[in-house]
Amino acid sequence: MASPLKKLIFSVLLLSSTIIVISSEPPCPRYKSIISFGDSITDTGNFVHLSDVNHLPQAAFLPYGETFFHHPSGRYSDGRLIIDFIAEFLGLPYVPPYFGSQDASLDQGINFAVYGATALDRAFLMEKGIESDFTNVSLSVQLNTFKQILPNLCASSSHDCREMLGDSLILIGEIGGNDYNYPFFEGKSINEIKELVPLIINAISSAIVDLIDLGGKTFLVPGSFPVGCYASYLTLFENAQEHEYDPLGCLTWLNKFVEHHNEHLKTELKRLQNLYPHVNIIYADYYNSMHRFFQEPAKYGFRTRPLAACCGIGGKYNFTVNEECGYTGVSYCQNPSEYVNWDGYHLTEAAHRKMAHGLLNGPFATPAFDWSCPGSASVNKKYSFSS
Repeated sequence: MASPLKKLIFSVLLLSSTIIVISSEPPCPRYKSIISFGDSITDTGNFVHLSDVNHLPQAAFLPYGETFFHHPSGRYSDGRLIIDFIAEFLGLPYVPPYFGSQDASLDQGINFAVYGATALDRAFLMEKGIESDFTNVSLSVQLNTFKQILPNLCASSSHDCREMLGDSLILIGEIGGNDYNYPFFEGKSINEIKELVPLIINAISSAIVDLIDLGGKTFLVPGSFPVGCYASYLTLFENAQEHEYDPLGCLTWLNKFVEHHNEHLKTELKRLQNLYPHVNIIYADYYNSMHRFFQEPAKYGFRTRPLAACCGIGGKYNFTVNEECGYTGVSYCQNPSEYVNWDGYHLTEAAHRKMAHGLLNGPFATPAFDWSCPGSASVNKKYSFSS
C-alpha cells in the first residue's frame, strides 16, 4: 500500500501536469472588434473623407460600390473588400473609417487605412526622389493617430484598454505596395526599388511591436499581391520582351520581386513570433491566394483570360493611365463577378470573397485560424462565402 507521503507527491505531480497541459493550449479566438491599418486594399472610406469635396477621388463615384452597396462607399472595388468579408465571418459590423467619423469606437471596430498610403513616410520617399502626392497618411501617421485617440477610446468603454486591444483582430495592411508602385510608375530601376524592401519590412515590424506594447495579441499581416498580373503593370510594361512573361501572361520578373518582398516579410514575422510567443502573428498569403485565379480561372468562376480589368478603357488589358475607372466616359463590364481585376489596381468583390475564404478557412493563413475550439463560438461558422 502506498504511503500517505507518496500519495501526496503523486497528487501534486498530477495537478502540476494538468496545469501544464491547460496553460499550453493556444487561446481560442474571441475577436470583439477589428482594428485596421493600411492602404486602399482595406480603406473603407477614409480617403474620400480626407479629400477636398470639390475634387473627390474615383471611389466617390459609380461604378465603385455598385455590386453590393449599390452606391459609392469609398471602397476601391465594385463591392466588399477582404476586411468586410472577415467582419461578416466574425459576426462584427463593417469596420467604419476613422477619418470623418464623429463617434469612433473600438466596439464598432476602427479603420485607419487610406488609399495611396505608404509604409515609409512621405518625406523619406521624397528625399529618395519618389513622388507620393496622393496622401501623407503613412503607416506611422496612422499608428500615431491611433495612439493619440486611444485614451479617449478606452475612456468611453467599460473594458480595460489593454484588454480591448487583446480582444481585437489587428490588420496590418496590406501596406508597402504603394512604396513600390510610385517608383515603378516613375520609371525607377528595380535595383533602386529593391533597396526599399528592408526599410518597408522594418516599418511594418515596428508598427507591430508598438501595438504589442499597447496590448495587441492577434495580428493578420498580408504579403503583397502578384502585381505582375495586374492590368496597370501589364500596360506600363507592355513593350516587354516575350521571355519576360510567364505562360499565364504575367510579368515574371515583377512577380519575383514581389516574392522577394514577401519572403523578407515572412522571415521578419517569424522573428517577431519568437520574440513574442504570447502573441499570434498570422501571415496572410495574398500572393498565392490570388495567383491561383490566373492559373485555373474557370475553377473559381472567372473568365478564361482573366488579366483585363472590368472597369476601364483601351488597350489589351482594358486599362489606360489617366482614363481610369470612375472617370467620365469610362465604362465597366456588366459581369464583374467573372473578373479578378476591377480597375487595373484593385480587385473585384468576387476576388475578395474567395481570398477571404482562403484566409479564414485555409490554406492561405500561416498559422491557420482555429475555429473549432469552444472559445470561438461567436464566429459565424455557417457563413457562406458564396452569398
